[in-house]
Amino acid sequence: MTNYEIMFIVKPDLEEATIKKEAESLKKVLTDTKCKITEEKTMGQKELAYEIKKYKNGYYFLYVVEATNEAISEFDRLARLNENILRHLIIRVDD
Repeated sequence: MTNYEIMFIVKPDLEEATIKKEAESLKKVLTDTKCKITEEKTMGQKELAYEIKKYKNGYYFLYVVEATNEAISEFDRLARLNENILRHLIIRVDD
């Protein structure tokens, strides 16, 4: 298994419960594919460096995981399809 850092930004105009639900659904994708989440941070609402889809703010989440390539591919696919996710980034961490 390989270590990855995953950061994603959720739209700020959603209700707080919906924002948490979106983060939990993406976390569930990782746990269902037998990934080990070593660190999880909810970074809260922050101003974006530039507008994304006419939004100037977003809710940031960070997961540090040990995962397989298949799990990361599935996470990437679902994050691209989810309209409530403004942007996501997956970085492979070399040990």
